[in-house]
Amino acid sequence: MNHDHLRILLEIARHGNFSGVAKQRNVDPSSISRVVRAVESELGVRLFHRTTRHVTLTEAGAAYLARVSDLLDAIDAAGDTIKELGGNVGGTLRVTASVAFGQACLVPLLPEFLERYPDIQLELLLADANLDIVAERIDLALRLSPRMDRNFVRVKWFDSAYKVCASPHYLARHEAIRSPADLDAHQCVVFGLPNPQADWLLRDGANHVVHVSAKPRICVTNGLAQRELAIAGTGPALLPAWLAAADLAAGTLIDVLPDYEATPGDFDGAAWLLYPNRTLLPAKTRALVDFLKSRARPEWSLARSKRKSAARG
Repeated sequence: MNHDHLRILLEIARHGNFSGVAKQRNVDPSSISRVVRAVESELGVRLFHRTTRHVTLTEAGAAYLARVSDLLDAIDAAGDTIKELGGNVGGTLRVTASVAFGQACLVPLLPEFLERYPDIQLELLLADANLDIVAERIDLALRLSPRMDRNFVRVKWFDSAYKVCASPHYLARHEAIRSPADLDAHQCVVFGLPNPQADWLLRDGANHVVHVSAKPRICVTNGLAQRELAIAGTGPALLPAWLAAADLAAGTLIDVLPDYEATPGDFDGAAWLLYPNRTLLPAKTRALVDFLKSRARPEWSLARSKRKSAARG
């Protein structure tokens, strides 16, 4: 059986149609139909129910492709292992992250990774909606939420931390912010729509937690836009440290409550690396996971690390 034909069958099952697979492979849809007919003829069973718009697996097709998927993963992993033993880690690596997170934390690290592994071709999918890891053939997903099912392995990349930030220009024109209660006098740049993250939690060194209901001046759905608006002096913003770190170091943003940890929901948040649960992890995926773990920057979780250091002291 042609391995590429089997991969086409899996892609059809994931997309639910022939046209999506044809577009992805840059071929005519009729060629995809021919592959299906050829495999079904060879097996002597019908693998797909076809309608004018959708393609679904038959019972026989589902059972067959469940076994095929595991076998192809094993073949790919075995090939990667042999290449790795020969000192050659390569292949196409599909990675996804949200737009702001990918721009801030992943993109700056990629030139070094690609220089180290010249035989890896990277496909980077930046999207604020969580892409379907299976349907999109994702090798590695970078996520800020730990929610996942048992089909995926989750590896913590770094602890997340948040800062209440404002620009020097804004602070020069508005009332000072010396405590969480002072935020009541300010209109803020809030992340999220249709459900804005306007409920902020702040915790001091004595573990006292204060709840703040931020008053939105503007709500945005993109972290990069939220950061730019805060820099421009639109108002205070609750920003993740990985997004605000460079501006805090440069002074274009000020941490207005440096003695507090802050969060829009969970003080124990983290950034995660997710990949499909396979018996053998492909060498190309393992290479990127190991590389990213070694390159996590301390300023991305500065508040958490300071708190841990204080606790040990």
